[in-house]
Amino acid sequence: MERLSGLDASFLYIESLTQPLHVCSILELDTSTVPGGYTVEHLRDELASRIAAIPDFRAKLADSQLNLDYPVWVEDEEFDLDRHLLRIGLPSPGGRRELTEVCGHIATAPLDRGRPLWEMWVIEGVCDTDPCAGGVLAVMTKVHHAAVDGVSGANLFSQLCTVEPDVPAPEPVGGNGSAGRLQIAAGGLVRFAVRPWQLATLGRARGGLTMAAPFAGPPTRFNASVTADRNVALAQLDLDDIKKVKDRFKVTVNDVVMALCASVLRWFLSDYGELPARSLVAMVPVSVHEKSNRPGHNQLSGMFCSLETQIADPADRLRAIARADAAAKNHSSVISPTLLQDWAQLASLNGKLNVGVISCPDLLPDLWRLVDDFDVALEELLECTGPTVRF
Repeated sequence: MERLSGLDASFLYIESLTQPLHVCSILELDTSTVPGGYTVEHLRDELASRIAAIPDFRAKLADSQLNLDYPVWVEDEEFDLDRHLLRIGLPSPGGRRELTEVCGHIATAPLDRGRPLWEMWVIEGVCDTDPCAGGVLAVMTKVHHAAVDGVSGANLFSQLCTVEPDVPAPEPVGGNGSAGRLQIAAGGLVRFAVRPWQLATLGRARGGLTMAAPFAGPPTRFNASVTADRNVALAQLDLDDIKKVKDRFKVTVNDVVMALCASVLRWFLSDYGELPARSLVAMVPVSVHEKSNRPGHNQLSGMFCSLETQIADPADRLRAIARADAAAKNHSSVISPTLLQDWAQLASLNGKLNVGVISCPDLLPDLWRLVDDFDVALEELLECTGPTVRF
C-alpha cells in the first residue's frame, strides 16, 4: 500500500458538492491515422493494455476508522475498465459549443471514491464527423487532484498516448497490493507517533523581493458562492505568435500567458463598469518535482502574482507582469519550470497553445464572451512588437 501525503489528502478533505476537486483535460484526436480504423472496442483494448503497466490507474482509496494518519492507495482487485471508460455522442452540429456543453456536464459530477479516481469519456460526433470513417474524436479525462498534479498527470498521459502508430504496449506492472483495516491503522499509528512538528518560517519581506500577498486582490463579481454546475469554454492560440511576443519583450512564455489573462479579465470587468483600481492577483501553481524528495503524487507549490490590471497600456502591463513574476519566483525560491512548461515538454502541442476555462454558469453565464477575447488580446500584443522595445 502507498499512503497519501498531507497535500494529496487535503484535496479529499476540502472537496464538496459545489467544489469537486478533479483535474479535467480534453484531447482532440484524428482517427484517420488509426491502423485498421477506429472503433471504441479497439480504443478500449489499447487502453487496457497500457493501464496494465500503470498502477496509478488501478489504485483506489482505502481507510480505517482507527487510522490516525492519511488514507492509503491499494490495488483495486475488482478493477473494471468499463466503469471508467464511457462513451457519448454530441448533438448536431457537433461544434465547440456543443462539445463544451457536454464537457461542462461531465465536469459537474464527482468521482466515485469507491473506485480508482478517474474517468475517461470518449466523445463522438465532433463537427458532425464519423470517427469510424476517419473523423475527429474528443476524449475528456477526469482525475482526482489527490492522485495527480499537472506534471504527474502529464506523465500518466505520456504513458497512455504515443505519437507513432502500432507502438507495442509496455509490460504489465504490479500495483500497490492490498491492505486490511488493522494494517492501515497500525501503519498510521506509527507515522502519527513519529511525525515531527514543524513551524512555518516567515521571511523574505525585503522590498521588491516579495510576491503579491495571498488574498490581497480586490473583490470582484468572481468572489461569489458557486453551485455544483460547471461550464467550459476553449480557445486555441498560435504558439509561434506567443513566442514572437516573448522574444520581442524578452520575457517568458508564462509572462505572455499571464498578460493575456490580464487583458481578457480587464476587458470583461470594464464592460460591466467594475474594473477595480487595484490589480487582480493570480495564484500560479509551480512544479517542485525537481526539488522535492517528499512522498506523494502532488509535488507543487504556488506563487501569487500581480496581473497589473490597473495598467491600461498592454506593453507596459506585460513588462510589469514580468517584473512581478520574477519577484514572486525569487520570493518562493522555486525556479523550476511551471506546470505549463512541464506540460509543453511532455505533450505534442502541434504548434498551438490551448486555453481551457472552467467556471460556474450561475457566476459567468456566457463564458465564451471572456474566452473569445484571448485571440484579441494576443493580436493586441503582436501589434506592440515594434522594431525596438525597451524596459
